[in-house]
Amino acid sequence: MNFPLFIAKRYLFSKKSHNAINVISFISVCGIAVATMAMICMLSVFNGFGGLVEGMFNSFDPQLKITVKQGKVFNYHTPEFDKALSVEGVNIVSETLEDNALYKFGDNQVAVLLKGVSEEFKLITDMDKLLLDGKFLLNEDVVNYTILGSGIAMSLAASPDFVDPIEIYVPKRNSSVNMVNPASAFTIDYAFVSGVFSVNQPEYDEQMAIIPIALARKLFRYDNNEVSALELSLKEGASVEKVEKNIQDILGDSYLVENRFEQQKESFRMLQIEKWVTFLIFGLILLIAVFNVIGSLTMLIVEKKEDMMSLRNMGASDKQLTQIFKYEGWLICLTGIVVGIILGLIICLLQQHFGLLKLGSDPSVYIIDSYPVIVKFTDILIVFFVVTVVSFLTVLYPINNLKKKLKNI
Repeated sequence: MNFPLFIAKRYLFSKKSHNAINVISFISVCGIAVATMAMICMLSVFNGFGGLVEGMFNSFDPQLKITVKQGKVFNYHTPEFDKALSVEGVNIVSETLEDNALYKFGDNQVAVLLKGVSEEFKLITDMDKLLLDGKFLLNEDVVNYTILGSGIAMSLAASPDFVDPIEIYVPKRNSSVNMVNPASAFTIDYAFVSGVFSVNQPEYDEQMAIIPIALARKLFRYDNNEVSALELSLKEGASVEKVEKNIQDILGDSYLVENRFEQQKESFRMLQIEKWVTFLIFGLILLIAVFNVIGSLTMLIVEKKEDMMSLRNMGASDKQLTQIFKYEGWLICLTGIVVGIILGLIICLLQQHFGLLKLGSDPSVYIIDSYPVIVKFTDILIVFFVVTVVSFLTVLYPINNLKKKLKNI
């Protein structure tokens, strides 16, 4: 058996002559355990919010989106696109055409990002899940319909129950304004409200409205072959990364092929920054907690001074004596880390199943009732590594002081 480790275990679990050392050792374990538990819970909550945001975006964003790097629109009826869209794994292709417009309903008006879509759009998104009112309907006979973001619907005070249409104003491209008749500078058309959707993201709910792509081409004055983006749905089991790479290789650098994460990279990047900045703050709290280990070891070294002299007289080397207290500190740290991870996992499990910690007293304000939690094994490894390194390095400070004292004895 390792002699220093054996003595360290005895010192850790045996009762000390001064009760204060027992209390400080217990506080040291608790401090590291609480800090570790907090890190596990914090990272898991951020993972939960990330999963929630990803789920909302996944309901609206396509699996792959093709856009042109320069310019607004492009013609995809070319041999290279025929080859790209026939790549193995591609299932459904939807045309989209986006630009700015003005919606007017009664006395209310609001600027919108108008998104013209083809009928396939419904097949590559989960619009039925996102609809708050009405249904997803683009056109019926000669009547055009529009689906409004919830913020736009509120600003216009419009809903699918109304019989009056929305007036759509779009500035004419390459046309100068006639000061005598300013209205002639706009292309004007109408669409009835068929539904109201919500993605719980301002860039969609407060800015976007959906119309048939044929109406969008008429308003924006584009040819039937021109689109601002192609949105793709893949076959079940197809690798998004592989299909994305194959299409990008065929289309070249003139076009941009993005998966769902890349389409919303700014949102996910900000969430990751917030997550790891908060982790850093908790790391500073951990430093305060491990300082208790220094106090505990320092007091234990003072108490066990006579024991060290006895062990030295019995043949123990100075290296073995310092290892005793090094192992003692490491055992305190490891005990706190293991207890903290176990407690963190238990709390996360309880939160997942019972939602103990609520987001607020009014559930109608939030899209979920309680804090979402997703535990990732990689986060547990990161927490274990960081807490272990910080704790073990902190233990070296009182050990170095002990080495100096032993040389002078």
